[in-house]
Amino acid sequence: MTPLCTRANVAYFGTFGYELDLNKLSAAELAEVARQVAFMKAHRALIQYGTFYRLLSPFTGDETAWLVVSADRRHALVADYRGLNQPNQPAASYLHLQGLDPDLAYAINGAGRHYGSELMNAGLRVATNNDVPAFDGTQGDFQSRLYELTAE
Repeated sequence: MTPLCTRANVAYFGTFGYELDLNKLSAAELAEVARQVAFMKAHRALIQYGTFYRLLSPFTGDETAWLVVSADRRHALVADYRGLNQPNQPAASYLHLQGLDPDLAYAINGAGRHYGSELMNAGLRVATNNDVPAFDGTQGDFQSRLYELTAE
């Protein structure tokens, strides 16, 4: 079954529909859904009005990546999705982002400092091995990760 966090990470970039029965969720899962709804509300303007980029197409492989950038290019969300777990994957790969300001330094998930030119040319380092736990601690197939970029 697809993890609840992956379902939300996909839904953020659409109509935010889970297509599940909330009555069948545990108290912990309901709390997770509440956090996800709060995240969506906090980022709704960026997702709805930002410029959307398809970095990796879901139609050409088992990995998909999307990016949405605010009009002033100071805020962005990157979504990285992995389908089925593959054996012997390298520890990381790089997503070449688009639409950022090359002269601005961005914090990624509140840490680090990477210039837009670096993220667009060298790329954002993302985990490729699905055995590496996602941000919610889950492992295995159908993992996803969100990266929030904020200009400093």
